[in-house]
Amino acid sequence: MPRFFARTFLLLTIAVLHPATAQNAMTSPAPEPAYGPELEGYDYPYPVHQFEFSSQKQTMHMAYMDVKPKSSNGRVIVLMHGKNFCSATWKASIDVLEDAGYRVIAVDQIGFCKSTKPQLYQYTFQQLARNTHALLESLSIQKPTLVAHSTGGMIAIRYALMYPASTNQLVLVNPIGLEDWKAKGVPSISVDQWYERELKTNADKIRQYEQNTYYAATWSDSYEPWVQMLAGMYRGPGKDLVAWNSALLYDMIYTQPVYYEFEHIAVPTLFLIGDKDNTAIGKDLAPPSVQAQLGHYPALAKQAVARIPGAKLVEFADLGHAPQIQNPATFHTALLKGLLASPSADPK
Repeated sequence: MPRFFARTFLLLTIAVLHPATAQNAMTSPAPEPAYGPELEGYDYPYPVHQFEFSSQKQTMHMAYMDVKPKSSNGRVIVLMHGKNFCSATWKASIDVLEDAGYRVIAVDQIGFCKSTKPQLYQYTFQQLARNTHALLESLSIQKPTLVAHSTGGMIAIRYALMYPASTNQLVLVNPIGLEDWKAKGVPSISVDQWYERELKTNADKIRQYEQNTYYAATWSDSYEPWVQMLAGMYRGPGKDLVAWNSALLYDMIYTQPVYYEFEHIAVPTLFLIGDKDNTAIGKDLAPPSVQAQLGHYPALAKQAVARIPGAKLVEFADLGHAPQIQNPATFHTALLKGLLASPSADPK
């Protein structure tokens, strides 16, 4: 019997005897999405605006969402994403904050998501803070509250150090940079080596890493869209440029600690920390004895709070690196309470 007819006969036989099995056998797996280097093809939950500006002799654009409440309380929140996140991942938080009367600006930093990914750029936290400040000035926003997650926390800390008079409050959600990985023994690798690592990024690797690090060894189908959002850029036509910018950003994170300047933060600061987080940049490069010393967030957060004048800490005992995604209800209750405890800025 020809192979085609044999396979068809087999599937028909299965369909009669085991309908559910037949359905699975004849259904092709869902195609995995591929996006452009600026997340072309991926829709954000709110309209995306572009802030065009010149930086390092280049014309660039920063993508952002500007969500205004129906009834304003006069305060502005700037949401700052992490290394493996985009402003779209703040969707649940945007909704909660909008309902509470906050105007919300959710930004994609240069090198990330829907913003410019330059071939050549000297990435520094100072530069990213300046870019963000220029965007806010263009919107006539003078003194926002920064709510910053992961790598966004390092940018927000630098922003608050550079622009204390323009920062109403700093809310740090499992920020990285609470330790100096290089000083603790994580070995240095070159940008070219970071690039080679990033070229191997795929959905399975992202999912495994996020399960182990971001979500305290748990998994939910609700996390999968964020995996596919990120992995889609590494499947698309601009994957080399995405990987190159990611490599430059990892080098920035590793070589530019904010850890030594906590005492100089002069704005009200709140830490919202999932205690089961174990994030540490380059941990897998380090020997086991060094790995064992890294990413102890309960201790790191307490040490940071003790060094920042007037800082406060809220811990989530059972949550990991992304508490705003893992348990939105618990996280947003703490966030809104912490925002209400802060002095209000001038309305904008």
